[in-house]
Amino acid sequence: MGAGLAWEVGRHPGWPVRLGPLRVEAGLVALRPPKLFDASTWSRIRLRDQAYLENWEPTAADGWPERNAAMAWPAQWSSLKSLARRGLALPFVITVDGDLAGQITVGNIVRGSLRSAWVGYWVAADRARGGVATAALAMVVDHCFGDAGLHRLEATVRPENTASLRVLAKAGFREEGLFLRYLDVAGDWRDHLCFAMTADETPPEGLVGRLAAQGHVRSA
Repeated sequence: MGAGLAWEVGRHPGWPVRLGPLRVEAGLVALRPPKLFDASTWSRIRLRDQAYLENWEPTAADGWPERNAAMAWPAQWSSLKSLARRGLALPFVITVDGDLAGQITVGNIVRGSLRSAWVGYWVAADRARGGVATAALAMVVDHCFGDAGLHRLEATVRPENTASLRVLAKAGFREEGLFLRYLDVAGDWRDHLCFAMTADETPPEGLVGRLAAQGHVRSA
C-alpha cells in the first residue's frame, strides 16, 4: 500500500522507523525514535552545551537548567511520541557510533493537498563537525519524500547561524526569504531565513545518494 493510501486508512506513514546508518568523518550516524531512557544522556549534553545551543533555540519561561534537566525529558518524550502517533510529527534521536548526539524533528505535518512540514535539528557541540547534521538531514529528507509521503519541507534559521546555513546549503535547500522578528530566541525577537525543498527538487538517487556520490557519506 502506498504512503498516501496508508494515511487515508488512518495509519501514520513512515513511523516508527530507524534510518541509517551512514558513515561520515565523525563516525557512524543513525536515527531512531526517542526513548524514555534517553533522559540522563540528553540532559547531560544539553546542560553542558548551553552556551552553544541556546542562541538558536526558542526562549522559554523557565530557565535552561530547568527545561533541560533529566526530569524534563519524560514530558518531552511523551509529547513527541503522542504527536508521532497522531501523524503530526516524525521525531528522531541522532546517534553517532551508537551514542546520543542530538535530535532531528519533522513537525507540524499537514496532509491533504499541502503535505508539508518543518524540520529542525540540534547536534552536540563535540559532534558539530564531521558531517553528522548533514547526514541526519539527508536521511530525514529522503524518508519524508519517500515512505512518509510528504511534498514540501521547510527550515528556518537565524542568519547568524553559519553552521546550520552550511548544512542546509549542502543538502540542497533553497532560500525563500527573510522572516522579520519571526521567533523569540535567546530573549528577543529574531529574524530568520526561510529555506525549503520539495520532493520534485530532490535528485533521483535521493539526498543520501547524492552525498555518497560526492564522497561525503558512505553506507556502513
